[in-house]
Amino acid sequence: MAKQMLIDAYRGKRTDKAPWVPYAGVHCAFLINEPADKMLQDAELLAKGVVNAAKRYKADGIPLLFDLSVEANSVGCDLKWWPDNVPSVTNHPCSDKTPEQAGLKLPTKDSGRWPLLFEAAKIAKPQLEEMDCAMMGLFCGPLTLASHLAGVRIFTDVYKNPEFAAEVIKFAGEVGARAAELYAEMGCDIVAIVDPVASQIKSETFQKFVTPNCQPAIKAIHDAGITSSFFICGDCTKVMEDVCKLGTHGFAIDEQLNLNFVRDLARKYGVGFGGNLKLTLALSLGLLSPREDAIVSLAAGGQHGYTFAPG
Repeated sequence: MAKQMLIDAYRGKRTDKAPWVPYAGVHCAFLINEPADKMLQDAELLAKGVVNAAKRYKADGIPLLFDLSVEANSVGCDLKWWPDNVPSVTNHPCSDKTPEQAGLKLPTKDSGRWPLLFEAAKIAKPQLEEMDCAMMGLFCGPLTLASHLAGVRIFTDVYKNPEFAAEVIKFAGEVGARAAELYAEMGCDIVAIVDPVASQIKSETFQKFVTPNCQPAIKAIHDAGITSSFFICGDCTKVMEDVCKLGTHGFAIDEQLNLNFVRDLARKYGVGFGGNLKLTLALSLGLLSPREDAIVSLAAGGQHGYTFAPG
């Protein structure tokens, strides 16, 4: 476990070896024999699950939680809870209104589940420090949060109704900046914008809606003196250069991308990069040997700005 090595890799620097981050998420609940919905609503259980996973998997860093419903819930979205997964957002206040028309307000430390997360961080942080393990804060990126607020219409509105889309995504970016500030305040060493659906749009659309609305959060992270990243899912080949130009210290991708391509692009722009252990084919389905998959990823990633992690 080596927190500084992970921070260096996230910032695109050379390291003695590739650091390792398991995105344990609700798997933390499974490891402590608790339902996911119970763990995610109990600060002590959440801290216990995260620390246990970090210790079990000898992590160099670990997210406090991986749940992209937190921000939506903190501005008024309702949730449906599941015993084996993160909660689902069940209503979309901006389905026919702008955030202003819907009366949405930016979250505070007392909104939604933020008090619970502060309490969990207070318990987990000292234990992770003892293990030399970074605590990471992951929050919902602007396009994904906009899809929670407005529903799937946001993906056509960016083309058919761009003024409405711009208002929703701008508000989502402001919520993200507030989330970044809160994660920094609770002691996270690395804070990442997680925008999985940003791979579903064209480069021009990414530049118009995602890039500018990530800037408030990136500024908040850097003003706090901590390390930033941008996580994206799916085949995001068409927007990878845009991701590299966002202004974060690095980014992370999933199993659908070729790691050699990603590595070369990250080094071109001097940023860190993470992935690419195949979560589906290797870890979940076992169609590939996880050991061999890990060796391939480690060989491709190397020791220059690379963090080994699930895709």
